[in-house]
Amino acid sequence: MAGRTVLITGATSGIGRATATALAAAGARLVLAVRDTAKGADLADQLGGKHVVRTLDLSDLASVRRFAQSTTEPIDTLVNNAGVASSTLERTSDGFELQFGTNHLGHFLLTTLLLPQVAARVVTVASQAERASRLDLEDLNWDHREFRGGRAYADSKLANLLFTAELDRRLRDAGSPVQAMAAHPGLVVTAIYDDPQRRRRNVWDRLLPLAGQQPDQGALPVLLAITGDLPDAAFTGPRHFMHMRGGAQVIGRSARAKDPDLARRLWTASEKLTGQAPDKSASTVPVQK
Repeated sequence: MAGRTVLITGATSGIGRATATALAAAGARLVLAVRDTAKGADLADQLGGKHVVRTLDLSDLASVRRFAQSTTEPIDTLVNNAGVASSTLERTSDGFELQFGTNHLGHFLLTTLLLPQVAARVVTVASQAERASRLDLEDLNWDHREFRGGRAYADSKLANLLFTAELDRRLRDAGSPVQAMAAHPGLVVTAIYDDPQRRRRNVWDRLLPLAGQQPDQGALPVLLAITGDLPDAAFTGPRHFMHMRGGAQVIGRSARAKDPDLARRLWTASEKLTGQAPDKSASTVPVQK
């Protein structure tokens, strides 16, 4: 990775931090896109090298736009890693359901704004939780359905895979050398599962510390998606225990995640929700020389 620049969202904890640590050790220059710049600066100091820390709040589209405007250098790989999970209905600053707004819409806008600067890959951290999704394009914001936190999280992860598929299609149609990849880290013990709204511990809370792997193991599929010789739009994940633990390989995805019509419709809806005009959101993708 020497001489390459990698931009990582949510780099100060969990899988993002483990990914950043491994890439820095391999010689990459990092742009750490984080909400807490003090934590970002601490991480940059620990990693050494000429890393950059910039403020990014994916739950605020104005923050995403400011970040994109301030990021002018070439980027080899964009890693859409940051994510949130919530058992209760919360909203972003723009009024979107928090998980869909942060995990998908924030990264959708970030990617479409930065894409002309990306030379190699866009890697989005998704999840096999997408198999539990019942994505409703008529009610993406949970205005009419009874809210279910786990289902909303699954919807956001299916959206990550559909976004990857449609981005890949647009890149191929434009003749671009940039690849779009997705990665499933498996069952990992990270802060994303620390839900302060949960009033009592359930079976999941008790099993996670026993069955879950550490972030450095969860980062392996992400690192494979960044550096591996992979087919376009590959989805990587752990090798073992139903793709929940250990190693990394290309894995399968649900039929919904492979639905090209659903992917196109979600892209169009995402353009509308983020205010990103079609001619500025990878409808035409510049071919990198």
